[in-house]
Amino acid sequence: MTPTAGRRSSAVGRSSSAAGRRRGGLPRTVLWVAGAAIAAITVAVVMRGADVEALHRAWRAATARPLVVVGVATVYTGAFVLRALAWRRVLPSLPLGHALAAICVALAGNHLLPARLGEPLRVASAVRRAGVPVDAAVASTVTLRAVDAVALVGLALVLAPGTVARLPGSTAIAVAAVLAAGIAVGGGVWLRRRAARPDAGVATPDVWVVAAAVTAWAVEAVVVWQAAQWAGVALTASEALLVSVVAVLGQVAAIAPGGVGTYEAAGTAGLAALGVEPATALAVIVAAHALKTVYALAAGGVGLLMPAPGLADRVRLPRHRPGAQPPSPPAASAPVVLFLPAHDEAATVADVVTRVPARVSEHPVWCVVVDDGSRDDTAARAEAAGARVLRRERNGGLGAAVRDGLALAATFQPAAVAFCDADGEYAPEELARVVAPILAGQAHYVVGSRFCGDIAHMRLHRRWGNLVLTRALAVVARQRVTDGQSGYRAVSPAAARAAEIAHDYNYAQVLTLDLLAKGYGYTEVPISYRWRTQGQSFVRLGSYVTAVVPAVWRLLGRVAAHQPAPAGAGTTPAWPPTASDGAG
Repeated sequence: MTPTAGRRSSAVGRSSSAAGRRRGGLPRTVLWVAGAAIAAITVAVVMRGADVEALHRAWRAATARPLVVVGVATVYTGAFVLRALAWRRVLPSLPLGHALAAICVALAGNHLLPARLGEPLRVASAVRRAGVPVDAAVASTVTLRAVDAVALVGLALVLAPGTVARLPGSTAIAVAAVLAAGIAVGGGVWLRRRAARPDAGVATPDVWVVAAAVTAWAVEAVVVWQAAQWAGVALTASEALLVSVVAVLGQVAAIAPGGVGTYEAAGTAGLAALGVEPATALAVIVAAHALKTVYALAAGGVGLLMPAPGLADRVRLPRHRPGAQPPSPPAASAPVVLFLPAHDEAATVADVVTRVPARVSEHPVWCVVVDDGSRDDTAARAEAAGARVLRRERNGGLGAAVRDGLALAATFQPAAVAFCDADGEYAPEELARVVAPILAGQAHYVVGSRFCGDIAHMRLHRRWGNLVLTRALAVVARQRVTDGQSGYRAVSPAAARAAEIAHDYNYAQVLTLDLLAKGYGYTEVPISYRWRTQGQSFVRLGSYVTAVVPAVWRLLGRVAAHQPAPAGAGTTPAWPPTASDGAG
């Protein structure tokens, strides 16, 4: 491998790993823990502080007249239709149905995720389902949400400036309003610059967009007004609007899913300022928030599926994919190449290499060790045991090592290419079983399944994690998969040349999805597995998920858009000129 290529691969690996650590680090964990804690505390406070009789009264009134509930939900839907129309005015290429669906999906996400992390789903839905450019979707979303916030503050100041000034947290609301105004102006400038491009497809927000935002908030107030009626509290339309605005403003600093806690606190304060007894006020706000939550989850579920294509289909491989021809019968002299990615595996690599069979059927077996920047004498021990060694100058990650191994093996005109870990967890003696479907022309891609074979030992949390991730992969791939993380696999020469591994950290899910998307036939064979007795696995569930999930998301986006992998993926490494051509 050339020094330049080694430096490039290792730099990418380090940046990917660092990004994974950032995404899976303490801040996100803190958000989830804080969100769950606030939600739990809020429920406890509500149970103790709310007027239970008022809650029962509201429940009985709502269930006694379901058509009223349907009417309120219908009017409430109007608020989101207005926002969808405003979005279309800024982003004309976005169909109204997809705009409304994206808003509803984000609404449901905000009720399920902490710190309003559902907002990115709005952009993702528009981009994946309607083909809207990412920058246009992000710019328009940020701008319109900032306009929403400014409209809220404007309504509150127009309705009752004195009341808002007396509310707890009014200073924070004022600061948030200034920030929102700044973001709205900045977003407008962003969109104006975007609109100046020849392929613009966007427009700058106008007075109509601001009016739609103000009207949408006014329409939303029907939920609070009706909840108050059910609980026996008489509110005028303007009072209901004020309370609704104040309750939503309280979600500016929301951490818990759905703003649980902050919504109740702000809404109750707003009603109390109007003279409603606090326990009854809390009951009204709880009833309103419950109705909004049920609506959000229902609307979000519909938005995931309708209009077509559903967002769920965009996070899965297409139902109809190209079909590759079965592997051609290999020449008898063509080798079966088994390569072993290795990083600091000096304790085990020699034993694994010496156990590699010399032949599979009539085919010689060539063993290659891809030394991924080891700091010990892995390379020397592998060579002493009889393997070829491809040295990577620096550690780039397992995905990068497998990418280089596939590219190199494909240059040997092989009958089949297999790879397994060099840590002794997998049995190289089972090579014939793993490559048999390829040599027989039955499949292009074979995965050795530990869960269909014999597992000598696997820690409980590893087994559970493997099963969960495997099930998720099976759903995304629309393919029966029993072991999505297996480290023992084989591919045909055609699949080895076509394979594109989308990130350096790992290869398991992205390789499977890539080859299945290209139509390469898949099968599994049972294998044995034993827990490693030397060294330590690099896999940690948090970093694994935060590194793999974004890579899978990007891969699915390329599949949906029929785009190739980024330049450089799957490039062939240089083979050292001193390498032997003999069997490993």
